[in-house]
Amino acid sequence: MAFTRRDFVKGGVAAFTWGFAAPAFLSDVAQAQGAVSRNLVVLYLGGGNDSLNTVVPYADSFYYSRRPTIAIPPGVVLQIGTDGAGRALGLHPNLPGMRNIFNQGRMAVIQRTGYPNLSRSHFLGTDIWSTASMTAPQGPGWLGRYLDTLPLPVDPLVGWNTNRELPRTMIARTVSVPSIPSPAQYAFSSPNSGTPDQNFARTSATRISSHVPVDRPHLAFVNASAQGAFATMDRVAQVAQYAPTATYPNTGLGNALRAVAGAIVRGIGTKVFWVQTGGYDTHASQGAGASATGAYQSLMATIDGAITAFYTDMQNQGLLNQTTLLEFSEFGRRVGENGTQGTDHGEGGVMFAIGGGVRGGIYGTAPDLNPFVGNPTLSSDRGDVRWDIDFRRVYAEILDKWLGSNSVAVLGGDYRNPALNFIA
Repeated sequence: MAFTRRDFVKGGVAAFTWGFAAPAFLSDVAQAQGAVSRNLVVLYLGGGNDSLNTVVPYADSFYYSRRPTIAIPPGVVLQIGTDGAGRALGLHPNLPGMRNIFNQGRMAVIQRTGYPNLSRSHFLGTDIWSTASMTAPQGPGWLGRYLDTLPLPVDPLVGWNTNRELPRTMIARTVSVPSIPSPAQYAFSSPNSGTPDQNFARTSATRISSHVPVDRPHLAFVNASAQGAFATMDRVAQVAQYAPTATYPNTGLGNALRAVAGAIVRGIGTKVFWVQTGGYDTHASQGAGASATGAYQSLMATIDGAITAFYTDMQNQGLLNQTTLLEFSEFGRRVGENGTQGTDHGEGGVMFAIGGGVRGGIYGTAPDLNPFVGNPTLSSDRGDVRWDIDFRRVYAEILDKWLGSNSVAVLGGDYRNPALNFIA
């Protein structure tokens, strides 16, 4: 019978504990399936990223008049060309690595992403992006639903969450995704660590978990989950030993993407990775102009260093064509700066797709920031960037063309758009 985490908890076995440090809920036991052909890395910027200071409309005079202290001076913007409406755009000056990736034709910049009746709540907004649903934002995640479509047996490491808490995006009905923030710490835990008794304890625990009684489904679920955990330990240990070909910054994001690279290079069976970094709720002290010391400047330098190292590593390993990184946040910020040199919750944002299979370029159009009545690119009494591209269209492109899935079935609607063809 199919047994889910919810069934397990409702059955009263949530207090059951075991003596090893591994994810408590993994999918049914499956043998390693070897290196997968394609990998998806989802990078989530928590807090609501300021798209206008990431992709800068530096030729729009209203960008500067409405952001008198936090606008990026045109002389330092890293130019990337013009959009379909002829608006000149550039990247934040602390994104030189990403600009190089764009110049190589391997980064898609997707403008004004959002959804109808966009929520400015961090919690509801995140749930909507996680589930791709405005009507059922508390259900399984869009990637979790994708994992549920994979043929059995499903590898226990088919998904990898680099955070401690499992994001809703990766919650599925039948497949469980382990949370592994540190591959080096994903190991059998024993009070006799470092002694022969540790190996004896692991052998004993493995034998105990091999008993899967058909007449006791709760115990069978626990034992099967334990088997899955044991089956993954040695593969994750290979990731901990990975020596990258590029220098990753010693940051949380840098370390997370280094682990992802190790898992891809070692071919341990993971198809989808979740990486998350925060600090994007920049209500105050966002940073003045070209200052290298502002909060936002630091955020941009952090993602640029980590993404550039990851991209270079995959390129050096000959695995760039097998890897796509998708980056986004739950909403954008308001057009005008507030009284504390920051920006408040807004609407339309920006998404990035990076990888060897990405058809680089600028997709969609930037807003015209002139606050005239009837401006079709602004909303909320012309204080917000009006969304133009439904984020689910981006998901559909990834599901159909990169993961080889059926986006209509996974997303519960047809969001395919031939014009949004950033996957080659």
